Amino acid sequence: MKTLWQTKEQLTELLAKLVEYDSVTGTAGEASFPEYVQYLLNQTNYFNHNPDYLTLHPLKDGRRFLTALVKGKTDRTLILLSHFDTVEVIDYGELRHLAFRPKELTDTLKEKKEWLPEQVQKELESGEWLFGRGTMDMKAGLTVQMGVIEKAMKEEFDGNLLLLTVPDEEVNSEGMLAAVQALSDLKEKHHLDYIACINSEPMFTKYPNDPDYYLYTGSIGKVLAGFLCYGKETHVGEPFSGLNANLMASKISEQLELNDEYCETVEEEVTPPPTSLLQKDLKEEYSVQIPHIAVSLFNVLTMQRPLEELHELLLQSAKTAAKEIEAHYINRANAYSAKVPYKPEPFSVKVISYDELFSYAVKKAGKQEVERRIANLDTEAGGESDGRQTSIRIAAELAGLCKELSPMIILFYGPPFYPAVSSNENRMIRHIADFVSALAKKEYGISLKRQVYFPGLSDLSFLQLQDSDESLSKLTKSLPVYERGYSLPVKKIKELNMPVINIGPVGRDAHQWTERLYLPYSFSQLPEILEMSIKEFFCWEERRG
Repeated sequence: MKTLWQTKEQLTELLAKLVEYDSVTGTAGEASFPEYVQYLLNQTNYFNHNPDYLTLHPLKDGRRFLTALVKGKTDRTLILLSHFDTVEVIDYGELRHLAFRPKELTDTLKEKKEWLPEQVQKELESGEWLFGRGTMDMKAGLTVQMGVIEKAMKEEFDGNLLLLTVPDEEVNSEGMLAAVQALSDLKEKHHLDYIACINSEPMFTKYPNDPDYYLYTGSIGKVLAGFLCYGKETHVGEPFSGLNANLMASKISEQLELNDEYCETVEEEVTPPPTSLLQKDLKEEYSVQIPHIAVSLFNVLTMQRPLEELHELLLQSAKTAAKEIEAHYINRANAYSAKVPYKPEPFSVKVISYDELFSYAVKKAGKQEVERRIANLDTEAGGESDGRQTSIRIAAELAGLCKELSPMIILFYGPPFYPAVSSNENRMIRHIADFVSALAKKEYGISLKRQVYFPGLSDLSFLQLQDSDESLSKLTKSLPVYERGYSLPVKKIKELNMPVINIGPVGRDAHQWTERLYLPYSFSQLPEILEMSIKEFFCWEERRG
């Protein structure tokens, strides 16, 4: 019987087609891409005969995600997860027009080898790597999963396979957040018993040219921590009559940037320390008034630390920064007073959470007035949907309403939030990880090492919730846009609460113009490894039940 996506050549051809379909996050291509996957899957007899098993699901903004169910002999179901959006391609420079033409790009790079680092040149010359945006992250994973789905159509597995491919993973994961409800609905509609989810994000190297291969039994978490610094306005000719918010933000950065106190260690894995993603004052035009409102956003990665503990650590860092702001101001004022007859007055910088600010504002002005002000911000923004900027505007608006509290530092959170998830202690997942590692070693001589957390963030984060409701509330109550355009389907996630694992292809340089996929492993060895791991999942469940 003729196959579509089983050989290395067929999979390479499929990947090229998927990459050529530009699906940068937020573009029309991303919105229409799942229709193309639907078209490809409809080339099979299975979905022609079972159209109800192949579904496009709409998001509120018009984008869609796709599910493709292939029924087996039991209700036991494995979810095969992927995302199809990619980051933009401006980094390709003059080769930007070839970023989504992997074969042409790879051939062109052979003529421009001098542009490439030495190691990349060697890999290019080997003929075993395919270059292009999305080849590694993560259309190769979707490609291999489509091959496995084709095998399932021939009843090669005892249970069901549910292919789930979503948009928006690279920005806010709105595709996966919407898919949580759909997974719940499909479970009820088709009587599915979800036993686990296999993601196929590519392996990430631990250091440049890392030769090791990895699988992951979880996915790292992310918190976007924000600090709104509200000082006191003054003319530049009278700087000691106010407090510059840029000074305040700089002291926050000194406390947070690369602070290893925030690093977590699990087994031999360590989270990178926080780093700033944004720092600016909120003056909209030039004037000789000092900036008295500024904001910083920090990327904070998590593994096992409870959110309530992280919340307290962030507040403590802000309090340390507040003391340094006060000391800096007084020291400089004392030095200045030696030159002019001026005596500085002591002051203190308050540190509060957004939750506390909101409660104070409601007590001062009433709930209706606070809600009116927030609603007006949405109107003034003209439909802008960036949750980070909206969070900043809301925090600044309420700080202005309560400016008698200033100077102050307000801890708030912005979207997206990625819960850390891990199935490392799950007996089934540990068994599968050991099975896959042994298989890779025996059949291919490959050392496939288990890692607890996938380090690149993934949509697996929304299939488990490890924090208690009380701990989670520390974040949600200080997230200004929570339930105002951004939310977590907490109840549904906890109902799903399934084991997770990531078994994916080998590539290099995700989000770089040298992004590339290693074809021999990804399309010759990984398909068999993934197929055998799926069979072992169903065998485990059969032995257990």
